[in-house]
Amino acid sequence: MTEEEMEQLVKDYHWMVNSISVIKEGMGSIGGLTAIYGTEVGASKKNGGRSDPIFREATRRERRLKKIYEFEQKIAFVQERLPLITDDREMEILHWLLEGKSLRWIGRHMKISDRHIGRIKDKVIQRLTSGDKSQMSQRS
Repeated sequence: MTEEEMEQLVKDYHWMVNSISVIKEGMGSIGGLTAIYGTEVGASKKNGGRSDPIFREATRRERRLKKIYEFEQKIAFVQERLPLITDDREMEILHWLLEGKSLRWIGRHMKISDRHIGRIKDKVIQRLTSGDKSQMSQRS
């Protein structure tokens, strides 16, 4: 994984966690798609086809479940590398980045310039990425 990909993963972490929560919450029930009223009650319809609303809803939800799985894999990828960050300042900055905070916000919070926060962030991303390379060499 490149440093740019790792940085994007860290930037996307917060919204992926939130999306997983919202998607799982919304997967509770199909909600009203099975009710039939009026003259449609006695009419026989072919079920399971592409025009069947239950089939379409199940297909949509299956795609969303695949997205949840992808997000969970990406989140786990970042979480597995967290122990590589041992410096307290770096860990604090990574924490706030994972919470979706901007460099400017982190700088104000920590009373450090956002440019310095950016340099520390670059070191953190480098360590997270180099951890990937060292794990690859250990497996060989």
